[in-house]
Amino acid sequence: MAAQTRVRRSRLTEYERLNGKYLKEAEVLLKKKDYSQASEKLWGAAAENVKALAASKNLELGTHASLWSFVEKTHNDHPELNLMHEFSYAGNLHTNFYEDWLSPGYVEEGLQIVRNFVEKMRKLM
Repeated sequence: MAAQTRVRRSRLTEYERLNGKYLKEAEVLLKKKDYSQASEKLWGAAAENVKALAASKNLELGTHASLWSFVEKTHNDHPELNLMHEFSYAGNLHTNFYEDWLSPGYVEEGLQIVRNFVEKMRKLM
């Protein structure tokens, strides 16, 4: 049991580290006006945060579908947090990495939306 707890803590710590790393990188990329790369970093920050919350509950998520399913379940448990809407915004940012069709303003707003999402999810850990 102790080994399993250490593994879970290790995953949680790594997901939280990556979340912070990606948020910082997104800020730098936004200043450089590299919106497609910033979009992907913002998606990554949101996704790593979802994985962190799952790890705190001893769950491991390995696919995009599992991320979305976990966010939906968490949203249903806490509808007042509006998590599905914010994660959907992050999903649009992920698509933007490949398509590069979102306006700079949309991507810039994404930074605050992802930060809000991350903060709400952290409170659930």
